[in-house]
Amino acid sequence: MNGSKIQSKTSKVVSSVILWILLIFFIMPFFIVIVDSFKSNAEIMENPLNLTAHPTINNFVKAFVQMNYPSAFLNTFIITLLSVLLITILSAMTAYYIVRCKGKTGSFIFYSLVASMMLPFQAIMIPLVSIYGNLGLLSNRLTLVFMYIGFGCGMAVFIFHGFIKTGIPISLEEAAKIDGATLMQTFFMIVLPLLKPVIATIVVLDVLWIWNDYLLPSLVLTQPWQLTMPLSTYSFAGQMSINFGPLIASLLLTILPVLIIYVFLQKYIIEGIVAGSVKM
Repeated sequence: MNGSKIQSKTSKVVSSVILWILLIFFIMPFFIVIVDSFKSNAEIMENPLNLTAHPTINNFVKAFVQMNYPSAFLNTFIITLLSVLLITILSAMTAYYIVRCKGKTGSFIFYSLVASMMLPFQAIMIPLVSIYGNLGLLSNRLTLVFMYIGFGCGMAVFIFHGFIKTGIPISLEEAAKIDGATLMQTFFMIVLPLLKPVIATIVVLDVLWIWNDYLLPSLVLTQPWQLTMPLSTYSFAGQMSINFGPLIASLLLTILPVLIIYVFLQKYIIEGIVAGSVKM
């Protein structure tokens, strides 16, 4: 009996040590970025791991001014807000239709959206940009929002579909129908409030994706006043050199808002994904 207790305690200690080592391993790059953001460019080039450098906030001041932070933040905020809002609403409505209105049409839509998740963006980005360029729809933030909706609805519908099918009893909708509620009233007043855990999951995942995305905005947005925050950080990279101090500071300024959102909503991520993936 004592031997099993000692073995159990030993395994817990070993597991804790391994987890702490992994935690330090994964946090170390982020810690180095934070430390280097307060160094001069010469100190970073000399030794990025040096913790005894003289800290300065000049990098953040330069980053705020050079990347035109207010404009870049506003562009990123508007694009992310519209994209995530429309992805959430449209995907929830689509998933609800597929689950409740059973038929070949719904199944075709569902499996088509699931199949679209397997299509890499790099395989279609050149034809996509070429088509929209010929139509004169590039250099438009609404075009970027439209593309994000197309690329984001597949995963969102998949997660909503599983949760609605297993987590929302149809008896609630039948009771609402008896009381005279229309289909739209039933969805927005009964079904949608019950989707809060999944909505939080979709919001966190899509905000992380859209806020930090560089490739798609770089293909669509061409005017300086349209640039998002990830695109604005590129202003610190020249042809012959890179100003690492302000660049690292600009990266921290970019990820700070979405990091705050993640901290407040992280508890819903696993809950929503598990609940939405129980049954297809």
